[in-house]
Amino acid sequence: MKKDRLITLAIHTYPKALILKGVLESQGIAVVIQNVNLLKPVISPGVRVRIHEKDLPHALEILETDPVFGKSEISDKPQKNRILIPIDFSDYSLQACRLGFDFAATRQAEVVLLHTFLSPFSTGSLSLTETISYELKESEEHKLLFAKANREMANFCEKLQRLMTDGDFPSAPFIYRVCEGVPEDTIILMAKELNPSLIVMGSRGKTRKEIDLIGSVTAEVVDSGNFPVFAVPEGFTHTCMNEIKNIAFFTNFDQQDLISGYTSFSSQPTVANDQQDLISLDTFMRLFENYSFGIMFLHLTEKSDAWTEIKLAGIRDYCQSHYPGREIDYKIIGEENFLDNVEKLFHESAIDVMVVPNRKRNIFARLFNPSIAHKMLFHTDTPLIAIPS
Repeated sequence: MKKDRLITLAIHTYPKALILKGVLESQGIAVVIQNVNLLKPVISPGVRVRIHEKDLPHALEILETDPVFGKSEISDKPQKNRILIPIDFSDYSLQACRLGFDFAATRQAEVVLLHTFLSPFSTGSLSLTETISYELKESEEHKLLFAKANREMANFCEKLQRLMTDGDFPSAPFIYRVCEGVPEDTIILMAKELNPSLIVMGSRGKTRKEIDLIGSVTAEVVDSGNFPVFAVPEGFTHTCMNEIKNIAFFTNFDQQDLISGYTSFSSQPTVANDQQDLISLDTFMRLFENYSFGIMFLHLTEKSDAWTEIKLAGIRDYCQSHYPGREIDYKIIGEENFLDNVEKLFHESAIDVMVVPNRKRNIFARLFNPSIAHKMLFHTDTPLIAIPS
């Protein structure tokens, strides 16, 4: 009998090849990936995804309907409205799902649940320096890891479906993906492929002393600065988005922005291109236009002056004009001990969620001067929404 030969189904970057591998293996198709730099897999430029020739018809059928690999690069069809929710099956993943599904139901969006697991084959820890072709061996350890991840995802989805049927969980259509790879890389790649309206992720509360995986992964996704991210701490008690009544929106314009910004506020209904905070505000307001909440603008400064007051008053006037019917206020917070000052203000003003414009910065800026979004993520029990600007 002629041996079934391997054929190349696709050539992708390493992270995307791992996603495709997970999609196919979840449907019972054995996969081998080749041309991987074992020292640094992520930089492998052309990873081959290979399958048995007999599996080709089934694989093509799967890919035609897959949300990542099924869409045409030149399709003129409108992209599907999706919410991406990475999960690790913990209780705070369930809380993130509850709010994410509620948001999806309001926007008539589809939810994509994503679980990523690490295996010895996806860490790149081998000490080889050249790029070689190799096969990910179907070892018992790898099979067990993959089977365990899929079993946990199936159980999690069954639990969600039961809760929806009983009326104890927001109802929205959903699909799931189980992928092998580095979690933050896989989430960011999946987001680039799906272009979700929002990524909803769990995060640990500030009382947690240990370094947890999902918290650090959430920070990496927030720092990517490419997509709106809603980070939900495990202690957040709201069960639906309509319970959010008070938003704190951080703004931090420099003086040049103050001059041009106040002119545009006073004379024009448009937002100047260089006013990134207002661009983020407009993005946020369009994303959450179905909800009623008041907004408090927070400005961090070493010293309050007339320019600061003028700028914040201008933002308030702009919002009252463009978003009528909302309560608008502003506060100035000193940068010294600002985390303590912010937490005190959040408590006194009953702030439910904070919104932070999130600018992409280089690696040195992130290491030595973390963004407000990054700082607040690990130092407060208040949910954070990071909006790219």
